[in-house]
Amino acid sequence: MGGSLLEQLPLFLSYSNVSFLAQAFGVTLALSIVGAVVGYTVGALLAFIRNRHVVDVLPARFLSVGFSETFRRVPFLVKLMVVFFAFEVVGMRVSMFTVTATTVALAAAAFSAEIMRAGLEALPESQWDAAESMNMGGVMSLRLWALPQSWKVILPPALSFTVGLIKSTSIASQISVFELTYAAKVLNERGFSPVLSFGSLLVLYFIICYPLNLYARRLERQLERPRDWKPGAPLLAESGAA
Repeated sequence: MGGSLLEQLPLFLSYSNVSFLAQAFGVTLALSIVGAVVGYTVGALLAFIRNRHVVDVLPARFLSVGFSETFRRVPFLVKLMVVFFAFEVVGMRVSMFTVTATTVALAAAAFSAEIMRAGLEALPESQWDAAESMNMGGVMSLRLWALPQSWKVILPPALSFTVGLIKSTSIASQISVFELTYAAKVLNERGFSPVLSFGSLLVLYFIICYPLNLYARRLERQLERPRDWKPGAPLLAESGAA
C-alpha cells in the first residue's frame, strides 16, 4: 500500500483498524493489570518473609532473597523465554497471554519485593523493639504501624516501576502475543507507513503511562519529607493537621 501519509490516514483510521488497535490496547492493559496485581501480591509476601521481625525463618528468608535477586537481574526477554519453555517442559499447554502474564507477574514480584523491603527497613529498629516489648507479633506490628508508615517510602517508586512494567509488555510481541507492538507490526506489514503504525503505538502507550507518571509525581510531592525528618516521625502535612 503506497501513497503519502495524508492519503493513507483515512484508510488507517478505518473502523477495522481502529478496532484492531483497540483490541491490542485491551490486551496490553490486561497483561499489565493481571501481572501487576498477582506480582505485587507475591512481592508483598516475599518482602514480609524477608523481614526477620515478621517471619523469623531463615530458610524462607534465603528463598525470598534468592528469588528477588535472580529475577531482578534477568532481562525481561530472557524471563519470557524461560517461562515459555518451563510450561513446555512440564507439559502444560497454555496460551501466549498466560506465558506473558506469568512473566510480568514474576518481574513485578521480584522488584516490588525489593521496593517493599526497602520501605520496611526504612523504619527505625527501635519501633520494632517497642512493638515486641508490647507483645505484638510480627503480623500485628506490620498491620498496625509498619505498613501505614512505610507506604510513604513504597508508593512513589512502586508507581514508577509500574510504568516500566507496562512498557516491558511490548517485548511479548517476540512470541506473537497480540498486544500493541505486535498490532503495530501487523499494520506496517499490511502496507501502512511506519510513521502511522508505530506513531499510533507511541500515542497509545502515552495514554496508558502518562497519567501514572503524573500521579506518581503528585504522590511524591504530597509525601515529600522535610529535611529534618527522621524515620518514624510524622510528615509535615500530618503534624500540621494535628
